[in-house]
Amino acid sequence: MSAEREAFASTYAQARQKFLRAAADAGLAAEAKPHPVAGLQGEPLAMDVARDGHPNASKLLVLTSGCHGVEGFCGSGVQVAALRDAPLRQRAAEAGVAILHVHALNPYGFSHFGRTTDENVDLNRNFHDFSRPLPVNEEYRELHEILVPASWPPPADNRRAVGAYVAARGVAHYQAVISRGQHEYADGLFYGGVAPCWSNLALREVLRAHGRRAERIAWIDVHTGLGPSGVGERILAARDDAACSARAGAWWGGAGRTPVTSIYDGSSTSAFLTGLMFGAVYDECPQAEYTGIALEYGTVPVLETFEALRAEQWLRRHPEAPRELAEAIRRQVLEAFYTDTDAWREQVLAQAREALVQAIEGLAA
Repeated sequence: MSAEREAFASTYAQARQKFLRAAADAGLAAEAKPHPVAGLQGEPLAMDVARDGHPNASKLLVLTSGCHGVEGFCGSGVQVAALRDAPLRQRAAEAGVAILHVHALNPYGFSHFGRTTDENVDLNRNFHDFSRPLPVNEEYRELHEILVPASWPPPADNRRAVGAYVAARGVAHYQAVISRGQHEYADGLFYGGVAPCWSNLALREVLRAHGRRAERIAWIDVHTGLGPSGVGERILAARDDAACSARAGAWWGGAGRTPVTSIYDGSSTSAFLTGLMFGAVYDECPQAEYTGIALEYGTVPVLETFEALRAEQWLRRHPEAPRELAEAIRRQVLEAFYTDTDAWREQVLAQAREALVQAIEGLAA
């Protein structure tokens, strides 16, 4: 087995075991935040945290995986490889940068080969001030009924309805309307919830514990599912702030070779979104200068990704589905967010390592 392949896993339980072993081999103590719900095979779930560096380091690099559950198969491999990368760890230590690994932000989705939490919440749409009115996605209302049909695979009339919408409005509009998030339909796609979910609260605890003493914080959150296969788009994961955008571009832009894109100016493959996870760092670590990106790796064409998400949502509504169909849907979702080839994994790790080195150097500058 290649070194690249060995860092990755085929189940959540295996990924967790590899992460904990890599942390232990690196001499790091891992803290588990147990999840209240069991995994697909009845296994215990947890958000695991390992800090590589001095507890009082003023410069902190946060590396996270599994915000969207099944996307953790990629992110976990990146974290395991980083923990095993002695030169990278030494580089960080010499620069006075601590690396905080937060493994499986959404362990339920990771284990169940799904994107959302046990509450059916899209974690990266759940970071709102829930004491204030939530954004309304009026266009989603038009799509909600046709997105998840009564039976799966979708009947012909449902496929025609979705196809007609895409033909009339375009793929980009279809993606934007659905992925923008919504707070009305708890059984719908990209549901942002009406209160902080378990993963939201657990992550905030981690940031408070490890980030309150940091003067500078960088964050790389690993995602998959958008863009050309194997290409790691660096998407600004911060407020629409000129100084932060400039730092992110200087750190990760590679002199134009790997530009940092933005949801604010339309340059990203991602649509404009709200309730994003990076908001937590402003709340929990207000003293720190913050710079962050989502590292988004492409897998399959976007319409295939959204078809897999429709299937995932149907399965959530139909837990009584035949085992063969349920397993087929889980495979479909996995393949939409993780490409099981050595070439893809090699691309993932090379780009992730480059981004980690750039962040270390940026923090140390």
